[in-house]
Amino acid sequence: MLTHWQLLLKEVVTSPIELLTQLNLDADLLPAAQQAAKLFPLRVPQGFISRMKKGDPDDPLLRQVLPLAEEALESPDFTQDPLNESAVNPIPGLLHKYYGRVLITLVGACAINCRYCFRRHFPYQKNIPGKAAWKNIVAYLANNNTIFEVILSGGDPLLAQDEYLKACIHDLASIPHLKILRIHSRLPIVLPQRITLNLLEVLTSTTLQPVMVVHCNHSNELDDSVSAAIALLQEKKIIVFNQSVLLKGVNDSVEALVHLSQRLVAIGIVPYYLHLLDKVQGAAHFAVDEIKAGQLIAGMQNRIAGYLVPKLVKEEAGATAKQSIAMVTLP
Repeated sequence: MLTHWQLLLKEVVTSPIELLTQLNLDADLLPAAQQAAKLFPLRVPQGFISRMKKGDPDDPLLRQVLPLAEEALESPDFTQDPLNESAVNPIPGLLHKYYGRVLITLVGACAINCRYCFRRHFPYQKNIPGKAAWKNIVAYLANNNTIFEVILSGGDPLLAQDEYLKACIHDLASIPHLKILRIHSRLPIVLPQRITLNLLEVLTSTTLQPVMVVHCNHSNELDDSVSAAIALLQEKKIIVFNQSVLLKGVNDSVEALVHLSQRLVAIGIVPYYLHLLDKVQGAAHFAVDEIKAGQLIAGMQNRIAGYLVPKLVKEEAGATAKQSIAMVTLP
């Protein structure tokens, strides 16, 4: 029998015409949306749609998911693999970019397809661990005692069934030098019903320290259902951080970023990173340049306490860590 969150997952909207109809948007948007959805499918849960303003084509949540004609434009310096992840993929399903930690692409799908996703072209069909590949991943981790943290990502790892997650986590916990289990997930934001008591038991059933990193870009994403899900994580003493992407037309103002940080902290989420857009082909229309990004962070620091200001960073292929971006001094 399907659980509540699985039933909600079956109701995600994948048709541009359905999305536009629900939001009372102009049918003139449809041809471009249908064409762009052929490049990267539309996928958005009903609960996320319910937080959008009807009749507003510039709604900040809608802009994150609505396919646009700009996605078909070729942009200099934008590629299908902007972080050169193929070079740090020693085993199917495993990415080892940074010292001390690895990332496992546990599943190849998300509950929502964000149009700016840096893995929109990622070859998931070659990177979802089957039984043989999983054994190789576990052996790789066991044989490298410099690794202390495992990041479950994807796709979205919380789309995996509880029993599968439990089996994977217990395999990881059997490796003595692994200490931290980090979950990168958009589900607590876009499908918060996924945070169930059974899932919490799975995440806290070993000696590994669970850490949840969610992805929220705008304060309008944070409704009461999200707050309730975060409260459940807090009850289990699971630290929750947030990573945002700086997106033109979504959150590229001091006001939007300040409201986001204030709302995050109000429900128990720590503002962690604000990422510059990864230069993935199809997402150039979301790009904000480094100078403006630095000005936005400076504007935030002039408005709110330092603990509310996320670190402004970018990722560069081959770098040993995320690269910090300096704040720009305002006149």
